[in-house]
Amino acid sequence: MRQNPERRAALVDAAVEVLAREGARGLTFRAVDTEAAVPNGTASNYFTSRDDLLNQVGRHIHVRLTPDPAEVSATLESPPSPEVVVEFMHALLGRLLKDRSGYLALMELRLEATRRPELRQELTGTIASNLDENIRFHLDSGLPGDSMTVVLLYLAMSGLVVEQLTLPEVLKQFPVDDVIAALVGRTLPPAQ
Repeated sequence: MRQNPERRAALVDAAVEVLAREGARGLTFRAVDTEAAVPNGTASNYFTSRDDLLNQVGRHIHVRLTPDPAEVSATLESPPSPEVVVEFMHALLGRLLKDRSGYLALMELRLEATRRPELRQELTGTIASNLDENIRFHLDSGLPGDSMTVVLLYLAMSGLVVEQLTLPEVLKQFPVDDVIAALVGRTLPPAQ
């Protein structure tokens, strides 16, 4: 296996684009090579199998979708409040809409994981770890709510993101800002 980390990252990014555009069935080494504009056969030198490629894409998508630490720090300069949680949810939606391919590829991986037990195990570990990190961050930052609050926000925002990326007209009568504010307001426990 080749060890050029920059080339491997470029191939994984190309795989994300192919997966988002063509779905799991369209994700071939040749398609990745074409998307990355490298000679045919390059991807097969970096990944032992298609499963290996899928697993690496699953790990890499979360890196692509990670928030900028400077933006997180800037948001945390305000005292913990429901408004800060709303700001984080807006930032999350903004990141996912900006990297549309990343989230669509993640949705494709989730579907493919229903058919591939090894991918399911890998993806479950990655997503569970990400959720655990979100819970830890929320609690350590002193934001209102508890771990269940984070789980409910995760589930609700996942649905909102799917609608916005796939069928945005479904919610056209409900402004996204209002939806996020209501989502956070109704999920957070009442102030004491």
